[in-house]
Amino acid sequence: MQRVMLAIKKKWPDFNDTVGFFLLSVFLVWLKTYWAYKTSFSLGVQGTLQEFILVINPLPTAIILLSIALYFRGKVAYWLMILINLIQSIWLFANMLYYREFSDFLSLNILNSGSSVDNNLGKSIAGIISPFDFLVFLDIIILVLLLVFKRIKFDKEVVQKRFAALTTVFGIVLMLVGYGISSKDRSGLLTRTFDNNYIVKYLGLNEYAAYNIFKTKQTADIKKDAKADDLNKIKNYVKGNKTLQNATYFGKEKGKNVIVFHLESFQQFLMDYKVNGVEVTPNLNKFYHDQNTLSFDNFYNEVGQGKTADAEMMLETGLFGTASGSAMVNYGTSNTYQAVPAILDQQGYTTAAFHGDVASFWNRDNTYKSWGYDYFFSKPYYKNANNADYNIGYGMKDKIFLKDASKYLEQLPQPFYSKIITVTNHYPYDLDSQNASIAKTKTNDKTVDGYVQTARYLDQSFGEFLSWLKKSGLYDNSMIVLYGDHYGISENHKVAIAKLTGKDSVSDYDLANWQKVPFMVHAPGLKGGINHTYGGEIDVMPTLLHLLGVSTDNDIQFGQDLLATNRRQVVPFRNGDWVSAEYMKYGGNYYVTTTGTKINPKEDPRAKQIIDATQKDVDKMLTYSDDVQTGDLLRFYTPEGFKKVNRKDYSYQKASGLKQLKKANKDNPTSVKAKHNNQSTLKDYITDAPELGGKPQTIQEATSSSQDDKNNSSDSSSSSSSNDNQ
Repeated sequence: MQRVMLAIKKKWPDFNDTVGFFLLSVFLVWLKTYWAYKTSFSLGVQGTLQEFILVINPLPTAIILLSIALYFRGKVAYWLMILINLIQSIWLFANMLYYREFSDFLSLNILNSGSSVDNNLGKSIAGIISPFDFLVFLDIIILVLLLVFKRIKFDKEVVQKRFAALTTVFGIVLMLVGYGISSKDRSGLLTRTFDNNYIVKYLGLNEYAAYNIFKTKQTADIKKDAKADDLNKIKNYVKGNKTLQNATYFGKEKGKNVIVFHLESFQQFLMDYKVNGVEVTPNLNKFYHDQNTLSFDNFYNEVGQGKTADAEMMLETGLFGTASGSAMVNYGTSNTYQAVPAILDQQGYTTAAFHGDVASFWNRDNTYKSWGYDYFFSKPYYKNANNADYNIGYGMKDKIFLKDASKYLEQLPQPFYSKIITVTNHYPYDLDSQNASIAKTKTNDKTVDGYVQTARYLDQSFGEFLSWLKKSGLYDNSMIVLYGDHYGISENHKVAIAKLTGKDSVSDYDLANWQKVPFMVHAPGLKGGINHTYGGEIDVMPTLLHLLGVSTDNDIQFGQDLLATNRRQVVPFRNGDWVSAEYMKYGGNYYVTTTGTKINPKEDPRAKQIIDATQKDVDKMLTYSDDVQTGDLLRFYTPEGFKKVNRKDYSYQKASGLKQLKKANKDNPTSVKAKHNNQSTLKDYITDAPELGGKPQTIQEATSSSQDDKNNSSDSSSSSSSNDNQ
């Protein structure tokens, strides 16, 4: 035994030696990176080969970066390794937090757009962070202490430059070997993937960062080099993507006001959902089942890193958010668009957006000018908007905001197109006790359990707003559109999702369906019902414009009218996965959409043919949309009858906005307020917000009789209004 120990000691690296300290540092960086891969990221590793690739992929950049220190001598080499380790650890730590909430990795565009979304982010991070996250810094602390207290002594000898160079070359060779192995398992890894998980799984987190920087630079060059001819193939694709107009619905709501109500972080599973027998969203449930509401129960969010900004981009322009970052932030200021606000403005509509936070959030103050919004009523327009009691999370509380926003809504000359963005149902789903009216769920996940409380608050806010619309007279002359922008609970909370849905566990099939969000269109006299067609946010623009009788034949947009009888029913996700009426691809697996049966396309020639064709179309659609965004290709094309938007024509400063609104009412006295002899209708706006004098909420308990009545009502409403318009 003594001989064995002596042999081990002889072979064991001497950490007082620069090379020994280097090997220790490489091992520690590898260990914590691999630990993070397994515990903090959902990379979809399948099989022995992919696991092997995951094991080795932290090593190349660890060796390459840390080997920089080998070119220096003495203390400098040691402290330089500590610094490089620290930088890598900060990058790893930041991605762990970001991924936990957004199921994606940080990009250069996201980092650059931080100033547009940093309002209240500190509170969100505080909710995401776990004490275990700081383990990525533990080795650094230990190494520093060992050096400071001289348990590891500095080696003053110089490492031969040849050895340092060979070490660097070894790291590069190891990276190339890893890439070669990865390319065999995943062909076209860097050329046809839309999913950052693949890059990290196969190549590594640092390699992903380098790839992302390269793609960002490439994107900037694309716009510079873009030319009009680049649009030709896209025009042909869009033309072939057109659907037939539905004679029953086309122009049905022509001339109506449009009120688009943004349900922040609101998922489809909340419809008719109960906690302890109590409906979470009774007002929205009633609206969902109304005979004059078209409700879509197979409607998916299709957002990428831009989340809410991506949802707005799709709804307003018919273009997807980009593969990296937020298109509103990166392109909203400078790109040319033919968006819904400008289209309807040129049809005689007044257009306005409402948001209870700062105008710069997601670069809205600039993007909305490019989209042609006449007005943008942001936080400065609302009295006492900065009162701490009036705010939570990412802006004003919905009940207070909606009442304040109605002051301007009643002054808009009709017909108008408006978008109202709520924010209270936003992560971290905190709600003060005086506003909570339903019990939290009991999943033991603090990120999840408050979700139903803020969703209930949003529901109450909508109920109050809807009641005022009816009293003011707007309800009878408006098309009211409700949509959820993206998931509220990310798929990283699988245990909690399983508990919420009453399952033992969740599969990729379940997670694909977890991406469903509500989409409802309501108007008095509209033929409603539950529509089961498969669609997503990219399809909203043509659907709404066709209901208003506005043709999209000349528009370059990638959606299809949800009411068209010949729509293809394919829903692309931003990462290249998709759902169709027959099959779905999610997390690298394939399923029969209606049953959830997992299939292997290689074993079914018919399925393979359909799946391959669908994937080809999805990839083409996402690529073409990215080409339009990154190349600013719409600057080369103006649809017939459309006047190009001039951003200089718009100002959202409060003084100029109020002056413009006053003049508009004088020139065109068609607003609700004008029709009420210039008397405000806000006296009819009733809110129970405690901050405005309402009685504090109490947690609602279920009563069996009333609950049975609700159940029967929901069941009959659901069955009587079913509409299978495919």
